[in-house]
Amino acid sequence: MFLWREFQRLIGLPTHSDRFKNQSVQSGDILDYFALLGEPRRPWLDPELLKEKFLKLSARFHPDRVHNQPESERLAAQKTYTDLNAAYQCLQEPKDRLRHLLELELGRAPANLQRVPPELMDLSMEIGQACQQADRLLREKAVTVSPLLKAQQFQRNQEWVDRLLNVRGRLDALFDQFLAELKRIDSIWSPGVSAPDKQELLTQLDGLCRLFSFLGRWRNQLQERIAKLSF
Repeated sequence: MFLWREFQRLIGLPTHSDRFKNQSVQSGDILDYFALLGEPRRPWLDPELLKEKFLKLSARFHPDRVHNQPESERLAAQKTYTDLNAAYQCLQEPKDRLRHLLELELGRAPANLQRVPPELMDLSMEIGQACQQADRLLREKAVTVSPLLKAQQFQRNQEWVDRLLNVRGRLDALFDQFLAELKRIDSIWSPGVSAPDKQELLTQLDGLCRLFSFLGRWRNQLQERIAKLSF
């Protein structure tokens, strides 16, 4: 009980009643990560401030700090520590933060559509072809034993690494564009926004969430092949 009240104090929640324990950080069946870290529920959060708050809270509930407490307190601290880590991992990433925000606002998880948005179709095809070529080179690399052929192959692989890095750079530029749009939406996000306007903002955020998802997936695919071709 003491740890929970201390946690409420740290994130700025009222501490005079246990009823806040369920109402402040739970939204239906969903654990509200924004409330858990004492952050406003909005599309954009300052990364440095979020990290600072997370480190302060997690340090207070680290298992090493409560090993002399009664078992009930230790278990409560462990759960809070685990939840805080999950909250931070979620809220620090734009895609995961938007998905969580949409889930809280809509009362359900947004649809996980796999269809590539039209504006990214050409890029998707280019990345797919580049990955196929990289995979072909990796298969050749796996069966090459001649030192001379390995040397020639290394040079060719490095050329493809440069191509993949170029594509990854374009993905990073797109990420920055989408991040700027996210900040624009955040600038007009407020508790007093009308229901129709809020619904429109949520629709825009849903679209951004999917764009971030595709960029993250493609970046991971490229990075995996860049790493394998580089050695």
